Amino acid sequence: MGEKRKKTIKTIHVDADKCNGCRACEMACSAFHATPKYSSNNPARSRVRVIRKPLEDMYVPVYAGEYTPAECMGRNKYKIDGKEYDECALCRASCPARDRFKEPDSGLPLKCDMCEDVPDLEEPLCVKWCMVGALTYEEREVEVDEEEEVKLDEMEVGLESLVDKYGLQQVKDLVARISQKK
Repeated sequence: MGEKRKKTIKTIHVDADKCNGCRACEMACSAFHATPKYSSNNPARSRVRVIRKPLEDMYVPVYAGEYTPAECMGRNKYKIDGKEYDECALCRASCPARDRFKEPDSGLPLKCDMCEDVPDLEEPLCVKWCMVGALTYEEREVEVDEEEEVKLDEMEVGLESLVDKYGLQQVKDLVARISQKK
């Protein structure tokens, strides 16, 4: 069996009962991920989305999870407090079935990065700017096998997404053309 090591798992806990739909989390996230940082505000670039159903008084922050190359087979419905919801609305995946959690210009998948490229932040900005406490940041340590830990970086996920969408040969051709220009 592989060697074990401790790993810190970082999560954002969502308390939908506290969310009032203000969307401050979306604004903070989209500004953080603008290029250059904080230069613009486009909620389509946000890694967190507030699912809003104001007439039903429902607001649920959902933050972007893993990319998936195929849409799921199920379209289950959930009943919460007597109201019915489609599971697709609450899903965290970036998938071919919808535009949520895709970069609006390139169509590449977005994933919550916990605002980690700025090491001095104590918590992600969406949590910091959530004034009602619907989002809280949590860290916990777990043991993992070294061999099982295979983490794709952002570039690999983006390339996989492009290959799924356009095919490997078209991506290779594009890289070859770009290489010739450099």
